[in-house]
Amino acid sequence: MRLSDYLKPESIALQLDAKSSEDVIKVLGARLLALGHVKDGFVAATLKREANMPTGLPLGGTINAAIPHVDIEFVNQSALALATLKSPVPFYNMVDNEEAVPVQLVIMLALDQPHSQIEMLQRVSGILQQPDLILDLMAARAPEDVLALLSRVETEQ
Repeated sequence: MRLSDYLKPESIALQLDAKSSEDVIKVLGARLLALGHVKDGFVAATLKREANMPTGLPLGGTINAAIPHVDIEFVNQSALALATLKSPVPFYNMVDNEEAVPVQLVIMLALDQPHSQIEMLQRVSGILQQPDLILDLMAARAPEDVLALLSRVETEQ
């Protein structure tokens, strides 16, 4: 399972000018919906899940991430969406639900198999543990740059 196999150029938003976590989820969800990967209720279900089970992840550096996702019933075909944000927006910490985390990298999961969620989260975690790669993703200017970075890293692993 390679991240680059689930990510399409059309599902990548670079330097997104978002005002809130809700904005980011709506933009990425709309892209996945337009590609036919998710069902109509995907965005609403993801927002509801995020409110109850936040996905903000402090990474210990200058860039933090969030990994919004939802149950398989809202997914037609497994896919990912990714956004780098022009300015950080608050997502709540997945460990401490009261703590707001300023996030600039969002990787949205849309998975159609229950067992694939754990494996995909492990893959995403592996990416997020590489500070240089995160900086390269943040500097990407075209979706193809993101795909090339992920493909290169996954080939090295």
